[in-house]
Amino acid sequence: MKRSAALGFLLAGFLATSAAPPPADYTVLIKGGTIYDGSGGVPFVGDVAIKGDKIAYVGPHAPGTAARTVDATGKAVSPGFVNMLSWAVESLIADGRGESDTLQGVTLEVFGEGDSMGPLTPEMKALAVKRQGDIKYPIRWTSLAQYLEYLQKKGVTPNVASFIGATTVRVHELGEKDVQPTPEQLDRMRALVRAAMKDGALGVGSSLIYAPASYSQTPELVALVQEAGKCGGMYISHMRSEGNKLLEAIDELVTISKESGAPAEIYHFKQGGKPNWDKLDAAIAKVEAARKSGQRITADMYTYTAGATGLDASMPRWVQSGGLEEWIKRMKDPEVRTRLVKEMRTPSNDWENLLLLSGSPDNVLLIAFKNPKLKPLTGKTLAEVAKMRGKSPEETAMDLVIEDGSRVGTVYFIMSEDNVKREVGLPWMSFGSDEASEVPEGVFLKSSSHPRAYGNFARVLAEYVRKDKVAQLPDAIRRLTSLPASNIGARNRGWLAPGYYGDVVVFDPATIQDHATFEKPKQLATGVDDVFVNGVQVVADGKHTGAKPGRVVRGPGWTGWPGGGACK
Repeated sequence: MKRSAALGFLLAGFLATSAAPPPADYTVLIKGGTIYDGSGGVPFVGDVAIKGDKIAYVGPHAPGTAARTVDATGKAVSPGFVNMLSWAVESLIADGRGESDTLQGVTLEVFGEGDSMGPLTPEMKALAVKRQGDIKYPIRWTSLAQYLEYLQKKGVTPNVASFIGATTVRVHELGEKDVQPTPEQLDRMRALVRAAMKDGALGVGSSLIYAPASYSQTPELVALVQEAGKCGGMYISHMRSEGNKLLEAIDELVTISKESGAPAEIYHFKQGGKPNWDKLDAAIAKVEAARKSGQRITADMYTYTAGATGLDASMPRWVQSGGLEEWIKRMKDPEVRTRLVKEMRTPSNDWENLLLLSGSPDNVLLIAFKNPKLKPLTGKTLAEVAKMRGKSPEETAMDLVIEDGSRVGTVYFIMSEDNVKREVGLPWMSFGSDEASEVPEGVFLKSSSHPRAYGNFARVLAEYVRKDKVAQLPDAIRRLTSLPASNIGARNRGWLAPGYYGDVVVFDPATIQDHATFEKPKQLATGVDDVFVNGVQVVADGKHTGAKPGRVVRGPGWTGWPGGGACK
């Protein structure tokens, strides 16, 4: 009896052990895909294993077991894509899934083109709420870091990061008028930049064709960027001109970089207006000369021949001094209107006139109004609306801004496709949508958008790698991942390597495709099968899972890093 009982206990223990296998070595095993690790090197067939929020293994065959396996046979496996110029600052508040970018493989949205979501004064908050368009939201933050933390707490699919906007810093201390800072005001502006850098900002971003940013002079920008440079950050700029004074604008950016000690990047590298298309060689030469001299100058771009901004980009900056409300007030004055019509029709190197650079009001597409009475005009050209109203295009542009109480969302066709093709292949070029990240439903259907919101990254791989072969897939992936991640100083992002965060994309290079057009822009891209953000699957079999594991990605100056930040 005693021996039988002992055997029974041993057998029960054996069965219990057999019924409870040891825990898996990995959370997820992405098996048998062609691995592009972000280096631009030769790809290889193998496995990527994730444990928790980090990559645990990259190689030919992962040892051990996994709780879940994704078969990537015949597909590309790469780091998550970085959107270097994202305007998802409001769209992610409305819907944290960011589907239009997520389904293209974007795992990090980078904000801050001139304007950033902090730091804000009470007056800035009130104006921002007053000026909101289709998306309405309370502003419950003051600093840029608080905004990013608000997004993370609310729940967003992609990771988020931001530059501090030079415009925002200027408005914080000077308002929106055409004035220059006193030494004391400039010191306060510098302090705002330094504080933001310690909070994790990536550097300083500017947008110098727009008022009030256009009122900034080079020494002011150098002073602000010096603070970013002291913290390991960079300068990134929508330059003072992308058209008639493009080359001079590149010179200014290179000067700001050199005098501040910070690396610099050109936002949406382009040559606007047909008279400027032949400046591409000279523009490339200026960047490469600076790089050869030891400066780190890079650029990003969107892959379309049209840009999107507002009707303010068709009017001189003096009329916009003091902000939107003062601009509207001035345009109601008959004498001001007469002067404006004349200046809007006269070529000038003193300001960037996108109406003239487009060549015709037929090449100016109206895509976003906030006034419900004007929304039926969405999708029409400025020429069509002017004809409907029996007024000149210039007067019509003024009237639309007045009636809408906004700058009016506008697409300008100003670039050369041949230039776009060449730019896509440049080794120092990364990519940014310059758009929101949307979901094609609800509030996002109240206005149109530029197709780059739904197709920019898929288009790189479908149109320019697969079809036109102006870039090779390993290098295109490098410039979608590790290049921008290293430029912004994102720690443990942008590569497939053990210890890096589990931001991973599985896609089919043979089928990935953008579908968005200017006529029907809100069409999701296809061909991205699986996406992981911080180890969590956010896209499975080409469909969004609803997961929102996005985190704040902070720059090198953040004081929360082990040992403190990089600020000197």
